[in-house]
Amino acid sequence: MSEENKSDSKQYDTSIIYDYKEYPDIRSGRCDNCGHSHFKSRVKDYEFIRECRNCGMKKSI
Repeated sequence: MSEENKSDSKQYDTSIIYDYKEYPDIRSGRCDNCGHSHFKSRVKDYEFIRECRNCGMKKSI
């Protein structure tokens, strides 16, 4: 990845689980951090967690 592409991405902290109500998708169905659309999902403490398979950004849906 070139330096130009790194500055274009948002660089969210991937260790935090973001709440969808506070941080809705910028582009529907796409990761806000890297723009990919491939996710893995799980349920944790009665919350649906969506994680980007490319960068690891997590959102509670």
